[in-house]
Amino acid sequence: MKKFLFFSLLCFNFLVHAQLKVTAELRPRFEYRHGFKQPFPEAVEAANFISQRTRFKLDFKSKDLDFYTSFQNIRVWGDVPQLNTADKNGIALHQAWVNWKISPNNSLKIGRQELVYDNSRMFGNVGWAQQARSHDTLIFRFHKNNNKLHLGLAYNQDGEAVVGNILSGNTYKALQYAWFQKTNDTHVWSLLFLNNGLQSDPNLNSKIKYSQTLGGTFSYNKKPLNILSEAYYQGGKDKTDNTLKAYLLSTEINYKSASNFIPGIGFELLSGNDLSKTTPNSNRAFTPFYGTNHKFNGFMDYFYVGNHANSAGLLDLYFKINFKSGSKANYLFKIHHFAAAAPLAGTTDKKLGNEIDFVYSRSIAQHIAFAFGWSSFWDSQNLKTLRNISSTQKNNWAWVMLTFKPKLYTSQISNIN
Repeated sequence: MKKFLFFSLLCFNFLVHAQLKVTAELRPRFEYRHGFKQPFPEAVEAANFISQRTRFKLDFKSKDLDFYTSFQNIRVWGDVPQLNTADKNGIALHQAWVNWKISPNNSLKIGRQELVYDNSRMFGNVGWAQQARSHDTLIFRFHKNNNKLHLGLAYNQDGEAVVGNILSGNTYKALQYAWFQKTNDTHVWSLLFLNNGLQSDPNLNSKIKYSQTLGGTFSYNKKPLNILSEAYYQGGKDKTDNTLKAYLLSTEINYKSASNFIPGIGFELLSGNDLSKTTPNSNRAFTPFYGTNHKFNGFMDYFYVGNHANSAGLLDLYFKINFKSGSKANYLFKIHHFAAAAPLAGTTDKKLGNEIDFVYSRSIAQHIAFAFGWSSFWDSQNLKTLRNISSTQKNNWAWVMLTFKPKLYTSQISNIN
């Protein structure tokens, strides 16, 4: 009886002072790849597969702290036998963080977490990828009225070491950043400073090479116009100790009329290296380190998604149309023209290719969403030369995805702050 009373009081105390929400996600996606990420080679077969992301999330909120965990399993249908004794990828901890509310305006967020800032160009969660991206980070956060200031830092190591500080994994060794945002009724502007530390050669020494990225975004939103511009400059040293001098400039303008038809135009310029000559100890190629790069420069991921690093840069000119049909369906159409930002070897032509993207998405039910996409890329000889691929075929990519996000349990407490 005493144990029952103690348990009841514990549960009552939990309900009075806290809120718990348990949710899940299951996201299967079929893909047809005939030239995805690179020109489709001759005499090979297109790839077809179904991948799946499964997540289980717990979100706990109280007056003094928030605690969040997200477990996930990523698989391709068939990569685990039917009579399996172990899962190929197992269960991974995607997020596990606590946000300690020091005061009404200040908090300290610690642990494994997604970093998403502004339009996700420099920091994004890469939500399209089934595994997504998260960081082991400590962030001091100051939020007051329309102002936000975040100070973050991270330091990575392979494991508990007795001697040495070598990081052999493909990630940064150390990172510090400061982000400030100010908003009002019509515009939002932000500033970001990132000090990014990489180890050049873990087999030789543990010296960290730091690069600095400084810039920000500005958005204006007053009907019928929506304008988003950003500019960044990178300096310092790259991973191989070359002097880094690079930049990014972009602007997008959307016209939002009274209807649900929204056209837009934009450009993005990422500086690159002059491949027609050798510039010793200098790197002019901009790197969007930890952004959601799939969101930019075409959905077929030809640029800056595990490729195009330290290359000739990129000029992306695009036109798009976003159309909403009712409250549930959305159509997106984009056309891109790609060119190198810097000279290429053996030619004065900078053209890299053209791409068309189409995405249809629709809410089927309260917790169910459907999406379909089709893209086509017309590559140039310059791109084939850069990728060292012989191809005479048009490149296509198509996918179909269902997303289920059920709410398994929620406790709603009115006096939660």
